[in-house]
Amino acid sequence: MAVTSRNSRSARKVIVGLAAVFALGCACAARADLWGYVDENGVAHFATEPLDSRYRLFFKGGTTLDAPDAGERAEAVSDEAFRRTAIYQRAVNHPNLKRLLPLIERNARLQSLDPALVKAVVAVESGFDPAAVSPKGAFGLMQLLPDTAARYGVIGDSKRSAAQKLLDPAVNLRAGTHYLHDLIVQFADDVSLALAAYNAGEQAVLNYGSRIPPFAETREFVRLVEQFRRLFSPPPPPPPSRLRLKLPDKRGATGRSQPAAPPAPGPRAAQDTGLQ
Repeated sequence: MAVTSRNSRSARKVIVGLAAVFALGCACAARADLWGYVDENGVAHFATEPLDSRYRLFFKGGTTLDAPDAGERAEAVSDEAFRRTAIYQRAVNHPNLKRLLPLIERNARLQSLDPALVKAVVAVESGFDPAAVSPKGAFGLMQLLPDTAARYGVIGDSKRSAAQKLLDPAVNLRAGTHYLHDLIVQFADDVSLALAAYNAGEQAVLNYGSRIPPFAETREFVRLVEQFRRLFSPPPPPPPSRLRLKLPDKRGATGRSQPAAPPAPGPRAAQDTGLQ
């Protein structure tokens, strides 16, 4: 990126302004600093680290000038491989997905949850099958135990048992999203801990010092939900394109300075002209 100008003072104002834009627009990108300087030709140079003694720190924080780190690259490769697995293909191609999606999104919004997170939990818990029943007695899309669902008003009556009600997608998603929201609040917005508690129970997470318990099933559940969530989330916006800004040139088209226009005559000058 370069800002070309004969006026280095103006160029410095521009580079500071651009640094402020980066600070406001790149809060979600990887962390880095923005360094720069204006050379003798008025060209501004940017870098994410001081390349030599001329560079000065203009902004400290995240910018889209950063390349993904090794962890992000490995995560991207892992996600791409996961797209080809049977579990992912079975979930995203399930005939119920399109029908259930509005209901999932509505209940997620009611509980201030990320719809991609709720969709991911449903994908892992039931594969979008409302009639799913686990060997442990969990029912429906979000695989709720009747005792857990009772906290949220799902109680059997003369017409239907609690288990039968939990096979209704609307009832199951209402109670399940409320439960997931409460877990996220309980564990101070730590989604990984909330997911671990969703699988193993709140007390299991507390018993291990508010850490993910060392249960293979629970750890695999958390990993799978987080991976589905990433793949279900909308793609991030593309980074801004490289800019080359040119400050207005005060010279004329011929490259020569234009003479200033003569000032308009004042009242006294006009009167003197009339007397001559």
